[in-house]
Amino acid sequence: MAKDKDKDKGKSPGRKLVAQHKKARHDYHILDTYECGLVLTGTEVKSLRQGRASLVDGFIQIDGNEAWLHNVHIPEYAQGTWTNHAARRKRKLLMHRAEIDKLESKSQESGHTIVPLALYFKDGRAKVEIALAKGKKEYDKRQTLREQQDRREAERAVSAARRRQRA
Repeated sequence: MAKDKDKDKGKSPGRKLVAQHKKARHDYHILDTYECGLVLTGTEVKSLRQGRASLVDGFIQIDGNEAWLHNVHIPEYAQGTWTNHAARRKRKLLMHRAEIDKLESKSQESGHTIVPLALYFKDGRAKVEIALAKGKKEYDKRQTLREQQDRREAERAVSAARRRQRA
């Protein structure tokens, strides 16, 4: 019966990705991830449903026991009127107090930051995946790329050997 209600409201179950910050995994060591809700206006939701957003410059700041998402670009809704939103306004994150306290204490350590990884709809609600991260050094980035390249070459060699065995 609950499935019928979701169909009537036009909500599709599951996860529909709107935007992701691919470079974050390249620039940071991801230590811990969290899923948070967002406080959005109507035109922001409509713009997100069109699949328009950018997390590139985004970061999370904790002020007065509240988590805020800064610098995430959600463009203005094309059919919006005077009620349209500002594209880069700060948005409140919906998290449990214990999670916020934990993030705040961890982010105070040197080199740690909180970055958004993905923005998506889950069961019709806008969610953002955030991560506690530590910045990588340049040599760490090169090492990661080298490991990925080695892994790809090994997979290619294994698949080529399997093809030769079949033939």
